[in-house]
Amino acid sequence: MERNPNQPLPVGTSVAVFNRFSGSWTSGFEIATGRDDGYELRRHSDQTVLPKTFPINDLRVERR
Repeated sequence: MERNPNQPLPVGTSVAVFNRFSGSWTSGFEIATGRDDGYELRRHSDQTVLPKTFPINDLRVERR
């Protein structure tokens, strides 16, 4: 099932983040907060919210 790009990602959605250095996707994150300029992410491993906002184009929903 494909995500509707006009629909915001709900808090708690598991996502992978595009790594611009390696050109690959890194998993292990979830949506912590939606903002006007993107999303704040929480790392699954230690529940830390990352100090950066990520644009929707750098995220993809992970299927569990």
